[in-house]
Amino acid sequence: MGTALSDLTSEELFGPQNKRDPHPLYHRLRSEAPAWLDPVDGELILTRWEDCEAVLRDPRWSSDPAHSTRGAEDMRGAIGDAGVRTLLFMDPPDHTRLRRLVSKAFTPRAVEQLRGHVGEIFDDLMSGWSGEAPFEVMTGLAYQLPVIVICELLGVPVDDRHQMEGWSSDASRLLDFAQIDEATAMKGMFAAMSFINYFNGLFEARRAEPQDDLLTELIKAEEDGDKLTEEELRSIVLLLFVAGHETTMNLIGNGLFAMLSNRDEWERLVADPSLIPTAVEEVLRYDGPVHITGRIATTELEIAGHVLPKGGQVVTLLAAANRDPEKFPDPDRFDVGRTDNHHLTFSHGIHYCLGAALARLEGQVVFDRLVQRYPDLRLAVDAEDIEYREHFVLRGLKALPVSLE
Repeated sequence: MGTALSDLTSEELFGPQNKRDPHPLYHRLRSEAPAWLDPVDGELILTRWEDCEAVLRDPRWSSDPAHSTRGAEDMRGAIGDAGVRTLLFMDPPDHTRLRRLVSKAFTPRAVEQLRGHVGEIFDDLMSGWSGEAPFEVMTGLAYQLPVIVICELLGVPVDDRHQMEGWSSDASRLLDFAQIDEATAMKGMFAAMSFINYFNGLFEARRAEPQDDLLTELIKAEEDGDKLTEEELRSIVLLLFVAGHETTMNLIGNGLFAMLSNRDEWERLVADPSLIPTAVEEVLRYDGPVHITGRIATTELEIAGHVLPKGGQVVTLLAAANRDPEKFPDPDRFDVGRTDNHHLTFSHGIHYCLGAALARLEGQVVFDRLVQRYPDLRLAVDAEDIEYREHFVLRGLKALPVSLE
């Protein structure tokens, strides 16, 4: 790209022309301007692993938009105004209290008990594919499997799950607060409110007739007094649903695309499925489902040679950090056997992804079954024809057709 970095804008950096392969520009930024100051909105964009990790680990860098000097201009504030102030945008002590209430359902031990059942869900979803015609992975598997898992955890009735598809995709666009127009934002707000209205009804049903599900447990916590408010109950359920399936859907799609586009690595997995756990970590690093996040200074702070005032904002470009050659040797190579893979896709510090263990397990189950049952799996179209969704914070594919021919 011939654009001088002094002329670069965030629209170009994050625009559709850079969507397919942003890494050449990210490498250039990391090399020439690793802490690049956006000339339009003044945000400091970090591309080195060391700098991103330092910000994510330090609780003085906040996720709460209340600390921002930009106020209502920030879409995160609009999400809060909708009554869905999520864990993503909270600081301690509220963040600590809410996370503790939910986390027991997502411990590695609790999640591991789901492995066999997740395999059964995979088997059911793939049972209708004979291999004679192409199979569309995103709608047929990558979306369906994590939705079924999170719906079962929350206790959403089977007959209601079809309503969630459009809501989840639209609501997740609210995370792209700086990149979306008003129409997209309003669509996202409507979807978030549709979720909330639906779950309000489910909350009442669970209060009247408790079940053995996470929703009942959360309501119990609310009724114990001062542990969980009605607003917090709504926001947690919305976050669990959207984050619980949008990210895993993209992990499956991005991962299979990377594997089939790097045929030698697919063949390695076919020959040695014991590499599946490291392959999942490599997918998370190489083309992770979460592309970017941000923080706000709660006091005057220094990072990467820049001093930010209280309320100043930094963007941690996770995708760039995960390809930092100072941290990852030969970072543009997709290596399913890569070890010492300390990617930042699940963030770091107090906001480390609550559902990381579940996402890992679902990815492991899906890829293990795919390589063992469909060793001849191939892309059904040219790799150049695969397109990424408009989403920016959450990075994933529009469609991924595969075949056995």
